[in-house]
Amino acid sequence: MNQHGRRTRKAESPTDIKGSSWGYTARKAVSEFLDDDCTDLAAALTYYSVLSIFPALIALVSLLSLVGQGGTTDTLLSMARDLVPATAMGTLEPVIESLTTAPAPGIGLVIGLLVALWTASNYVAAFSRAMNRIYEMPEGRPFWKLRPAMYLLTLAMLLLVAVAAVILVVSGPVAESIGGLIGLSGVTVTIWNIAKWPVLLLVVIIAVGLLYWATPNVRQPSFRWVSPGAVIAIVVALVASVALGFYVGNFGSYDQTYGSLAGVIIALLWIWVMNLALLFGAEFDAELERARELQAGIPAEETIQLPARDTKASEKKAEKVAEDVARGRALRESRGQTHDPDEV
Repeated sequence: MNQHGRRTRKAESPTDIKGSSWGYTARKAVSEFLDDDCTDLAAALTYYSVLSIFPALIALVSLLSLVGQGGTTDTLLSMARDLVPATAMGTLEPVIESLTTAPAPGIGLVIGLLVALWTASNYVAAFSRAMNRIYEMPEGRPFWKLRPAMYLLTLAMLLLVAVAAVILVVSGPVAESIGGLIGLSGVTVTIWNIAKWPVLLLVVIIAVGLLYWATPNVRQPSFRWVSPGAVIAIVVALVASVALGFYVGNFGSYDQTYGSLAGVIIALLWIWVMNLALLFGAEFDAELERARELQAGIPAEETIQLPARDTKASEKKAEKVAEDVARGRALRESRGQTHDPDEV
């Protein structure tokens, strides 16, 4: 409230947020991150991430075939050899060769996208539950409304991942082809090799922004393409990736401990760390919203004052819980004779 005891409008721009509010947000984000057991939530998200890898690989291979990427098999095998232990490549190499040499890539793309949509939607649904926990909001969207929304969001995320993969894998040949048509092949490739990283960063920012905005059962004040939490999540993910790589390369003993499974263990650890970064960014955005409300005089010390997208499912669940409590009370009061409240 201002000096006259009236509420003020919530800060719209980060520059309108006072220093004390930023300090409160940072402290609360760390505290809530621990209180919400985000390490366990990240582990669950890691499980759903793993389920989506091979369906997404099918879609990626089909997409690369559609855009005419030459040497798809060699490209993916080279990438896999950098990540997978040599002993595991004996199993993985025939799979990649089979996928990349199969005919009718259009059919593979459709099948891959449908399977990936189904499996990856489990990750998005799990992320939605984690976001509801972060915003302290029960899920109120009924199944018939929630699942289609999660499928649409998953489809958007898969398309963004496909765009990012195309940027990374096919950017060189595509740039050469375009440059050859206009007589600037070498210059075009050089420019694109520099420009593709900001474009890739933009794709990642959009993906994180969509996850943060669409998954929780709260009506956000507005959709922000770039939020402070998303920036923090991306920066933390990059720093953590570098730190993890440095640790594994210089201090870790995964090869001696896990043998041929070392690559798998490291990959799982990296995915877990990435999910930790996403959840911490979400916690920061949630606590920043709380700080905005407090700075505007809105009582948000205990609960963030954002309206729910829907309350039908949560109200129905609450009614069922109340009914079970009444039945339990009847069973107790009748000493086990009946659980019907009307008979007591």
